[in-house]
Amino acid sequence: MKENIMASGLRSRLHKTCFALLAAVGVVHTALADGGGQASLLPKYQQECAACHVAYPPGMLPASSWQRLMGNLKNHYGTDASLDAATVKDLSVWLGTHAGTYKRVKEEPPQDRITRSAWFIRKHDEVAPATWKLPVVKSAANCAACHTRADQGEFNERDIRIPR
Repeated sequence: MKENIMASGLRSRLHKTCFALLAAVGVVHTALADGGGQASLLPKYQQECAACHVAYPPGMLPASSWQRLMGNLKNHYGTDASLDAATVKDLSVWLGTHAGTYKRVKEEPPQDRITRSAWFIRKHDEVAPATWKLPVVKSAANCAACHTRADQGEFNERDIRIPR
């Protein structure tokens, strides 16, 4: 009888542990499915795009936005960012493969600008308009001014340092 009670207690603890593990896996899976995961940045993407600005994680825009951006590099927001055809093809495929498909990026932002997307505006609503105009910030597109790990594709709130 004593052994049955001990075995029952052990089974109960084992069930609770298994349930906790399954719940954790479910949370992680949900986070990844909803855009919590990110692709490692392609070295060629970092080399070409981060030469001028933060190499934005591809999940920040839908594939259609990336397609338009890569198709018009000659006029990339007022700058000629032209690349050779092979590089454009490689980057376009990679961006399309890793583009955002989850809830926050299902709608294309105006002018394919990350900073004009609904989720970006919602996440930055507490930033004072004067902050965007500080010389060290210059614009909302300068993620690295506040996000200390933006160059690594990480935008966690605990790594934010808003300049004064």
